[in-house]
Amino acid sequence: MCGIWALFGSDECLSVQCTSAMKIAHRGPDAFRFENVNGFTNCCFGFHRLAIVDHLYGMQPLRIKKFPFLWLCYNGEIYNHHTLQKEFGFDHQTKVDGEILLHLYDRFGIQKMASLLDGVFAFILLDTANNKVFLGRDTYGVRPLFRLLADDGFLAVCSEAKGLTDLTHPVSTRASIVPFPPGHFEVFDLKPNGKVRPLQMERFHCCTTEPAHAIHDLVERLPTSFDEETVKGNIRALFENAVRKRLMASRRIGCLLSGGLDSSLVAATLVKLAKEEKLQYPIQTFSIGAEDSPDIIAARKVSAHIGSEHHEVNFSAEEGIQAVDEVIFHLETYDITTIRASVGMYLVSKYIREKSDSVVIFSGEGADELTQGYIYFHKAPTPKAAAEDSIRLMKELYLFDVLRADRTTAAHGLELRVPFLDHRFTAYYLSLPEDMRTPKHGVEKHLLRDSFKDLNLIPDEILWRRKEAFSDGIMSVKKSWYISLQEHLESMVNDDQMEKAHKTYPHNPPRTKEAYYFRQVFEKHYPGRAEWLSHYWMPRWTDATDPSARTLAIYKPDKEP
Repeated sequence: MCGIWALFGSDECLSVQCTSAMKIAHRGPDAFRFENVNGFTNCCFGFHRLAIVDHLYGMQPLRIKKFPFLWLCYNGEIYNHHTLQKEFGFDHQTKVDGEILLHLYDRFGIQKMASLLDGVFAFILLDTANNKVFLGRDTYGVRPLFRLLADDGFLAVCSEAKGLTDLTHPVSTRASIVPFPPGHFEVFDLKPNGKVRPLQMERFHCCTTEPAHAIHDLVERLPTSFDEETVKGNIRALFENAVRKRLMASRRIGCLLSGGLDSSLVAATLVKLAKEEKLQYPIQTFSIGAEDSPDIIAARKVSAHIGSEHHEVNFSAEEGIQAVDEVIFHLETYDITTIRASVGMYLVSKYIREKSDSVVIFSGEGADELTQGYIYFHKAPTPKAAAEDSIRLMKELYLFDVLRADRTTAAHGLELRVPFLDHRFTAYYLSLPEDMRTPKHGVEKHLLRDSFKDLNLIPDEILWRRKEAFSDGIMSVKKSWYISLQEHLESMVNDDQMEKAHKTYPHNPPRTKEAYYFRQVFEKHYPGRAEWLSHYWMPRWTDATDPSARTLAIYKPDKEP
């Protein structure tokens, strides 16, 4: 996890512009570099490093002797870099996983390069021999990337939008800052004056398609039968493979553990594989919540079962309320459920950074979208409708849960790993018959749970524990964290403001005082940037006006333990 920033064709003095790059310094606390491009005095790269692989040669922009005309700035991990290096006989100069991009690009071009990468990434690749600039982002946008393109060809790119908001350029119309679309690459012509001209934007991978790199994967071709036992065996094999490949790190690995199904499966598999791989330290797990919260109690049981070194972070509603402003600053969104869920994750990440030496953090993001884990999927009219909504959620992850998980951990210089969003695992799961993936017997994610039945990987009561939203589960069943938040915000927004909300904020107007307050804070940090969020996250097939699962009629809390 790092912070990347680049400018092409800046008319303003670069020493002034580079102060913007410092706004993402939290993403890479270990080192910083700012570098001009030879022959293009108004083009430059900025890089904040979190050292995870190859401490000696890992600084960027990455350049090697074999390709002096290539400049690479990327944020991410390429899990199959060793496999591809052997497969194609590349002669690597460093141990940096990103070096594989340079060799693949030189041999195959940008399209095949991007499609062969098994990992999470956002990259800026400059080819001065052919005067081209390339941008690209992984399938689910696990690693963030924003770009600003002005009418005169000035291009600015950054891991977070905040690194672009204060850039100066003389064009009269304000250039929009947009998130780079996941699963795509873009090609620009680089002109002699450093400005660019966009040539093509192309999708290189969609979540429903088996990735091109699958043929080079360590898990070979799987049985194709849809027999239930075969499917469950394939799910286990691919999930374990997803966790195993993500052990690539020279820094200590830990895991977020909410006590729900997803994080418990990740943590249990991680502890099991860490022993097999003979890691020299115990896996630390981290949970957060009020002392009597369902999540804290469930996480304690899982930790005892799997034998992790467990840390509990207690926080009160007051501490959560105090953190909202800085959370919105890091998130760059005003989405209600994203902010609610981010507060706990932000505070637990702060604890990890200050009180432990774990830096690489595993988490369970993506499982609910993939396996139809949200409570509202019980209301889906047909298996086809449920399957289509699952794919919609996967494609929107970069706006919601993946955005939350990246920003709250990156704010504290941690690196996130999300095995449920492994390309191969997700493509396989989405290829299964629609009726196999729906909730069964009143239980969501039934197929996933059933796949790990009778293995004693996690306690049975956790394997079959009902879905609990992270923002709900960290507080007592009697009173959700979001209720405490709403009560506090009642006095912060008056009825007059609510009546005029549609006029004050015409794009995504807030319907509640909580939403209004979030929007106020967002506008304070990012005035006039409301278009960064296209729509609020809300459950489907219900008339819900609040995104919390606990407000749905179908929500049934587990019995008191």
